[in-house]
Amino acid sequence: MSNFILAGLFTEGTTDVKFLSSVVERTLEDVAFDCKGDIETSLEIISIVKTNLSFNEQVLEASRVALDKFGILLLFIHTDSDNFNDEIIFQSKILPAQELLSAQDNNTFCKNMVAIVPIQMTESWMIADKELLKSEIGIDKTDAELGIHLNPEFINNPKNHIEQIIRISKEDVTKRRRNKGLNISDLYQIIGQKIELSELEKLSSYVKFKQALIDKLKELNFYHQ
Repeated sequence: MSNFILAGLFTEGTTDVKFLSSVVERTLEDVAFDCKGDIETSLEIISIVKTNLSFNEQVLEASRVALDKFGILLLFIHTDSDNFNDEIIFQSKILPAQELLSAQDNNTFCKNMVAIVPIQMTESWMIADKELLKSEIGIDKTDAELGIHLNPEFINNPKNHIEQIIRISKEDVTKRRRNKGLNISDLYQIIGQKIELSELEKLSSYVKFKQALIDKLKELNFYHQ
């Protein structure tokens, strides 16, 4: 058995990859720690031309590029649920894409797919570590005052919610100079790098993603049964 897992990440949007690349890489490292023997991991970002391609076609092309260009063993596919649950997305997008991929040629496509489906959108995962979010924005208010005291998966349009917190921070005279030029785009990478995985594990969609990864590594005979 190989002691190296080379994975690829294909995301829905360009900003998603800034946050998810670190989260996925650290989660893979964390799970690999419990695998058989010493396992090294590496993550490549998979980019394709998406123009006029359906979701299934995008997955197939990402899978083909991942194997052809990098020799990827494992492919992470991200898409947001844009809803309070993920059932519709799994039934309409993820499961059909997995079935289509499983029917392809092993020599042309990376067929080991793991789905990442944040409930609502990626930004809900960014709110999971609330103290980190407030620290990076530079705001000294309670979670309740900012409307982030509940499970982030219950927040409708979390991206707008983060943008509203940034606006509130700019209205605070004591923070105005520090945050004058802050934009939500500045937060994706740094929060992805710093966020505590233990905080993400409080979210059902992250737990589902991590368990899917463990199940796939068991299938590939990496993980302890």
